[in-house]
Amino acid sequence: MHDDASPFFIAPHRFDAVEDDGGPVLDRRHELVPESGERTLGRHRLDVAGYLLGPTEARHRWALPAAVTLTVTDHRLAYVGTGSQLALVGARHRRNSRTSALVSGQIRWQWPSRLELSPATEGGPARLLVVCDALRTIQQPALALLGPAGQIEQLAQEIRRAVATFRLTRPELVDLSPPERDALSRLALVAPGPGPGRVVLPGSLPVEFHSRDDYYRPRHADEPPYGAVSGQR
Repeated sequence: MHDDASPFFIAPHRFDAVEDDGGPVLDRRHELVPESGERTLGRHRLDVAGYLLGPTEARHRWALPAAVTLTVTDHRLAYVGTGSQLALVGARHRRNSRTSALVSGQIRWQWPSRLELSPATEGGPARLLVVCDALRTIQQPALALLGPAGQIEQLAQEIRRAVATFRLTRPELVDLSPPERDALSRLALVAPGPGPGRVVLPGSLPVEFHSRDDYYRPRHADEPPYGAVSGQR
């Protein structure tokens, strides 16, 4: 397993596939190596966490105790953090929980189904959830991006436009209906008003969980609820 194996990595029909070799490629400075024709749109320094959203609850699955560098491109978002270890929520109940001094992950733009922007609270950051739909389950994996309100609002617009443009220009990857194409065209050109809210991203492809345990594992009583920050284990 490579040091940059991801705690939240979406490849075709896979979720949380930590043993795969398909994670983001990094250079010697731990920066993202662009693919052929890939263009960088922005870089941010913020916190990330992973969630599993359901109809009545949202389970906090993992958190990184230190900020990461997030790179947004016209193909994906990718993040990398150094000098910290991945903190898995409920990790004491799992065998062989992975830790690494270098943690990275990515989400390619064919996967997100919606963005959810929550405002900053007193003493807390603003949060952007990048939510994906999953096959054969109503639970949805989500990556949380946390930081100052202005930065997170800018990031939400950056991602929204990038996803819409990506899907409009790649019909071989995403089969769009005329209404979906029209909706994406509006998202690519017209920015929604500032503040909290949900933006649906038409044309998303569903992902599949890597393990049946990720579908059905019940939340343990000592697992922190939605929004809680886990400690390092």
